[in-house]
Amino acid sequence: MKRIRITPAWYFSDEAGNQLDPKLFALLEAVHRHGKLTRAAETVGVSYRHAWNLLNKWGEFFGIALVELERGRGARLSALGEKLLWAEQRVIARLGPQLESLGSELNLAIQQTLEGVKPVLRLHASHGYAVELLPEHLHDLRLDLQYCSPREALAALQRGACELAGFHLPRGPLGARVSRDYRDLLKPRSHRVLRFISRCQGLMVAPGNPQGIAGVRDLARGDGRFINRQAASGTRALLDGLLDEAGVSPGRIPGYELEEYTHSAVAAYVAAGMADVGFGVEAAARRFGLDFVPLALEDYLLVCHHRSLAEPKLQRLREVLESAAFQAAVAELPGYTPEHCGEVAGIEALLPG
Repeated sequence: MKRIRITPAWYFSDEAGNQLDPKLFALLEAVHRHGKLTRAAETVGVSYRHAWNLLNKWGEFFGIALVELERGRGARLSALGEKLLWAEQRVIARLGPQLESLGSELNLAIQQTLEGVKPVLRLHASHGYAVELLPEHLHDLRLDLQYCSPREALAALQRGACELAGFHLPRGPLGARVSRDYRDLLKPRSHRVLRFISRCQGLMVAPGNPQGIAGVRDLARGDGRFINRQAASGTRALLDGLLDEAGVSPGRIPGYELEEYTHSAVAAYVAAGMADVGFGVEAAARRFGLDFVPLALEDYLLVCHHRSLAEPKLQRLREVLESAAFQAAVAELPGYTPEHCGEVAGIEALLPG
C-alpha cells in the first residue's frame, strides 16, 4: 500500500534566484557524524568531487565556509555549518508530529476514495518514538494517528472522536499525582487500559556532562541554560512533579519559560549548543549524541472503551503489540521496554486514593 510521507524542505535563494540544494543538509550531517569528507560523500551517495563542489558553491553563497578541512585531521563543520545543520534538525523535530498527523489524514482520505470505506482505527496520542513504530507494523489495519496532548487525547476518546487515547504516567506516588489531572476523563466502569510500553525520562546534557548535572536541583544553580517542553505535555507534568518533590522553584531555572514541542526538538536544541540541558526520553538524547541522566520511569498507556476490545481492529492491534517483531523494535529504542505490551487492565490502578 502506497503512503504519502510529508517532510519539511528549506529553500534559500539570493537576488539572482540561486536556491540551496537540499542535499547539502544530508552532507553536513554526514560530515558531522563521520568527520571525513570521503565518508560523508559515500554516505550521501555522491562523489568526493561533487561533495567538495557542493560545499564550495554554498560556502560562496553564504560568504563563509561551511566545512573546515585540516590535513591529517579530517573535516569538521564551521560555526555556520553547525548552525545550518542544527537549525534543520530542530525544524524537522518540531514539525515532525504535526506533519505525521497531516500525512495520516491525507492517506486515509486517499485510500478511502480509491478502495471504498473500510474500518479504521483512530488513535489520538501523546507523541513518542514507540507510537511512531505502529504504522510500520499495522500493515493490514488502517491507523488514523493524530498527535496531541494527553488531555486532548482523552477528551477525544470521551466525545467519540477516536477509539484509543494514548498518554503516559510516571510510576510511584508522582504518577498518582499526575493522574489527578486526568481523573475527570477516565471512567473506571467504561474504560480499559491497553498496556503499551515503559520508558525512561531524564536530563539530556552535552557529551561528557561538562557541567556535572546530576538531578533537577542542579537546574537551579544558575550556571546553565534549560530548554523545556510545552505546558500541556505529559513530560512537562512529570518535570514539574519532580521539581516539586525536590523543592525547586521553576522561577529559579534559567530558560524554564523556553518551550519545544517534541523530545527530538529538545534534544536538537541542546545538541546545537543553544541550551545546556533539557528534559525528555533517553531515546531522543542518544539519537542526537547527547549524554543522559535518568530520573524517572513511566508507563505509556492506551485507553479505550471496554466494548471496543471485542472489535476486530482492536484485536488485531493487540496481536501486533504482542508480536515478537513489534516488541523487538521497541526494545531497540534506548530507554524503552515492551513490558506487558498488549495486556488489558482495569482503569482503577491509574486512580489510586
